[in-house]
Amino acid sequence: MSDPLWREPLPEHDPEMGQAVSPGVRVMLAGMIVIVLVLVAGGTAWWLYAQKPVATGTENRAVAGPCDETLLHVVAAPEIAPAVEEAARSLNPDSGCGPISVTAQEPAVTALAAQQPDVWIPSSSVWLRIALVGGINAYRLEGGPIARSPIVLAAPTAVAAKFAKGDQTSWLQLMTGVAGHQIPAVTMPDPLHSSVGLLAVYAIQAAMVQSTPDAGIAQLRALTLRSRLKDASADPAELLRRVAAQTDADAVANDVGVFPITEQQLTMYQRGGNTVALKGSYPSDGLVEADYPFAISTSTKQGALAERLRAAISVPAITEAGFRAYKMPLSIEVPERSDQVLDPAVQWAQYRALEFQVLLLIDSSGSMNKPATDKTGRTTTKAGLLRQSGLAAAQLFGDETSIGMWTFNTPKPESPPHVEVVPFGPITGRAGGTGRRDALAAAITGYTAPNQAGTPLFQTILDARAAMKPRVKPRANTMIIVLSDGSDAESKYTMPKKTFLTRLAKEGDAQRPVPVIGVGFGPDADMATLNDIAKVTGGKAIAAKDPADLASALAKAFLAAHAPA
Repeated sequence: MSDPLWREPLPEHDPEMGQAVSPGVRVMLAGMIVIVLVLVAGGTAWWLYAQKPVATGTENRAVAGPCDETLLHVVAAPEIAPAVEEAARSLNPDSGCGPISVTAQEPAVTALAAQQPDVWIPSSSVWLRIALVGGINAYRLEGGPIARSPIVLAAPTAVAAKFAKGDQTSWLQLMTGVAGHQIPAVTMPDPLHSSVGLLAVYAIQAAMVQSTPDAGIAQLRALTLRSRLKDASADPAELLRRVAAQTDADAVANDVGVFPITEQQLTMYQRGGNTVALKGSYPSDGLVEADYPFAISTSTKQGALAERLRAAISVPAITEAGFRAYKMPLSIEVPERSDQVLDPAVQWAQYRALEFQVLLLIDSSGSMNKPATDKTGRTTTKAGLLRQSGLAAAQLFGDETSIGMWTFNTPKPESPPHVEVVPFGPITGRAGGTGRRDALAAAITGYTAPNQAGTPLFQTILDARAAMKPRVKPRANTMIIVLSDGSDAESKYTMPKKTFLTRLAKEGDAQRPVPVIGVGFGPDADMATLNDIAKVTGGKAIAAKDPADLASALAKAFLAAHAPA
């Protein structure tokens, strides 16, 4: 019994962009334009993402078969094409030239082809849904997938032992190992051109969402792994060829390291008797499978022949080729909506490992000792929540970041407006006899606020801007992140808001911008002022009205710091 695969509706109007969106736009993946449905604040919008061409060796390969008598044109993912060809031969005459032709082609190339096949067997059902959004011919599914293969993490045996126990691991363990420099290298395929990359990125995002109740922290954890990749656009088959050509496992560990591939690809490698042994492990927190749907074009007149081909693809042939004929019990479902898969893929592909220079300004006035309740219902203080949330978020700055931290308050009339807690410098460098990342974590862990202290917010921001402006340099994002639960008040540095904003604008420099990202902590925070500051400096104001939402607010601020300019 075949199931119809319906088209996803295309929006007629984009409320964010204020213009019509043509429903005839196609998805362009391998060197043109990807039309991606992305959820943004305020509604659904179409984003255009331009890409460079990626050579696959099959861009210009014809879909049509070589024989005049060919009736059914089949395109299959390269790794499963031999099994499909074997089934086609059983239906073709002995001459080998008959009614069915099979072309091995990557799904991203098929999605671009002007001529669509009668039968398409991509390496993931996601490609069918992407193609439908782009207006490509609709397909119906003949039965379930003809094969399955889970995405595994492959690595030389010694490297696998660093993040896996037996054949089990997790994406979170991999991220932690990479962040702690315990794993020499991680390589990933491009998620916009490779099924392995597309599914792996979705699995990573799903795993990070499981690891924390805060979506912002989850997103940062995913980008922490992304920022540390040795190669983010590798071809899985080419990676295996590179590994197979090596005789030294240490060289493979440093050159390729850990990389996702399908279990079928790993099985074929292991059967090849290569010198460097690769071990595969299954991520328990995000196990996804490449499924191989048998999709028949709704416009073909050879539906009956296609169904005969489907019946001829035997389970023993699929198994012999290294695939599974059944679904693994713990594998997660890939969403029906294509944007839920493409959204993290585009973010991953757009990421650029740029240098960031960030100065953290933390309010330590007396109001930070007011009672607050965390997400578990436990009573603490605003300062206590800051220690919890700030420590988790601070660990997620990438190695390309330079950072410093000030606290600001005036416990005494003669007190300076702010104190440098962590001197500015590379996060991978040293500060006060220890690593700067550790110093930052220790400063947040030990954060306290006196019961009586003013809030010299304005003067601290002016001084921070003056300190960071000379550090502005090309190809680096320089910014200030300020967290405050109140207004500028109760100190000798207090000044009228108009005076402050005038000075802030006057002392700005369009050639050396230093945007201010303001996090308003609690219901008493002066969000109107933080928004004015953001407007003057080209920054952003983020409200955390419920003190227990501080983690989310900090995550948004750190994500803004990591976003490409």
